[in-house]
Amino acid sequence: MKTLIMTFLLIFLAELGDKTQLATMLMAAKSDCVWLVFLGSAAALAASSLIGVLAGDFIARYIPQSTIHFASGIAFIIIGILLVCGKI
Repeated sequence: MKTLIMTFLLIFLAELGDKTQLATMLMAAKSDCVWLVFLGSAAALAASSLIGVLAGDFIARYIPQSTIHFASGIAFIIIGILLVCGKI
């Protein structure tokens, strides 16, 4: 249950105000049926999440968790530096 709650909170907070949410708001503003926009955007998020889960599971089978953590940390540091320098 803890994993479910943490996953929900992390994804929910990460998605607030991003370009996907903005695109969904624009689609809803132009649509006659906001429920179809909701269903389409929910299905798209579920599909992209499924790809992420399957890819993560596949990677975890062949690469040790410590290596994944180290590589993730390095990637976030690089992204942070690039953001601070205005390269992204």
